[in-house]
Amino acid sequence: MVTGTVFKYGDNVDTDVIIPARYLNSPSAAELAKHCMEDIDAAFVTKVQAGDIMVAGWNFGCGSSREHAPMAIQASGIRCVIAASFARIFYRNSINIGFPILECPEAAAEIAAGDRVSVDFDTGLITDETTGKSYQATAFPAFIRRIIDQGGLLPYLKAEQEAAKHA
Repeated sequence: MVTGTVFKYGDNVDTDVIIPARYLNSPSAAELAKHCMEDIDAAFVTKVQAGDIMVAGWNFGCGSSREHAPMAIQASGIRCVIAASFARIFYRNSINIGFPILECPEAAAEIAAGDRVSVDFDTGLITDETTGKSYQATAFPAFIRRIIDQGGLLPYLKAEQEAAKHA
């Protein structure tokens, strides 16, 4: 379970807005985080705190296939993104790096910037603690939850390989 303050964005937030292409030469997630969302929210990097939550509209993460966008968001301190929908490649890239995202159109529409929100990843329950309203997202299947808990696909596969060696 995580609880954080909401940063709210609209529809069709593309990967070049999440992390502008001019910064993609850096392999450092921490360096990418310094520029996360700067073209649409210059104050984001100065206000975001570890554990905060991002909420957005439809088609979040559309654009390029680079993992830089979810990496920049995760490295900035955001613990979860809730959106009405995600671009498929962004969704996969997020899971691949162990970054939890939840689709919930009702929550995305109703939760406001600055609200305090808690998310239970095991059940998919999203609670806006500011308004008292709860929303139900689909919880991750067990195998995706294990990938996220391991920190991404590569650490998950390494752990599975080690477990198979000792079985």
